[in-house]
Amino acid sequence: MHHPREVFDLIGHEATEDAFEAARARGRLHHAWLLTGPEGVGKATFAYRAARRLLGAPEDRSHGILGAGPDHPVSRQIIAHAHPDLLVLERLGEDGKVRKVIPVDEARQLSEFFSKTPASAPHRVAIVDAADDLNVNAANAILKTLEEPPAHGVLLMVSHSPGRLLPTIRSRCRRLAFQPLTLEATAAFVRDREEVNAEDALRLAKMAGGAPGRAWALAHAGAIAIDDAARALMEALPRLDEAMALSLADRFRGAEGQAQFNLLFDRLAERVHGFSTARAGQGPSLQGYGGGLDRWAAAWETLQRLSRDVEALNLDRTDALFTALGELRQAAKAA
Repeated sequence: MHHPREVFDLIGHEATEDAFEAARARGRLHHAWLLTGPEGVGKATFAYRAARRLLGAPEDRSHGILGAGPDHPVSRQIIAHAHPDLLVLERLGEDGKVRKVIPVDEARQLSEFFSKTPASAPHRVAIVDAADDLNVNAANAILKTLEEPPAHGVLLMVSHSPGRLLPTIRSRCRRLAFQPLTLEATAAFVRDREEVNAEDALRLAKMAGGAPGRAWALAHAGAIAIDDAARALMEALPRLDEAMALSLADRFRGAEGQAQFNLLFDRLAERVHGFSTARAGQGPSLQGYGGGLDRWAAAWETLQRLSRDVEALNLDRTDALFTALGELRQAAKAA
């Protein structure tokens, strides 16, 4: 997987890029842009593409409307974190570890950054990836910058859940909405980058909801195997396949353990939701799992809650898995 700063192509968002480029060419570029849409749909990739153009990289249409050449000095500086007129706020720290939030001290750097004139480019550009990761104090620091639009400054803020942002932040930004791609286009995107067959690529596209970056990340994370395991666990209910559960718990260890835990719980929750929706539509004639919808709803809520609480409260992931499986077994046993 490549960081968006290292990606030079973007598919499916030509109209959005054209709108941004038209505003830039007319000299009517808004000082703050809110890039909204599902995670992995291409918002951060767009932000870096726009940044290259704003920082002086010439047009390279072989890479699309906002395309720039990977070997241009501006592109190389951005990849190396060395461009003096670009500031990036993200959860990934300098030590390479992903933090829980973007800290307020870094958000406060925006004001000083935009107070200076560009060192070598037509603009100064800041990227916030993602604005959803700002804590309350950091969000207020961003708001202060928005209230005093900087000369020659452009702020690009990625947001997967814009409804969670302060209304005063949303109202001061021009919004660019990024829509999911078709499942076929998303599957093709994955197959171009990973050795997966057509069926698995389409499964990944469906899991990602048409967000190609998310589908690619899921392929890297072994999502097909996790989804198969979630299906097997559900089909075995109310019996518990303890050996499989323990094998899955082994995946929860180490630096990548939380991501694997979240992925399994996401797949379990999706299957419970899909089953419950089908059962509600077809009524008691639906064959398969037993149990009332209220018990399945409670099990779904447990999956959602544990997925949040395990990371926030540093709970034991294996214990959480068996707690969730216990809820699923009770739902399956219920009359």
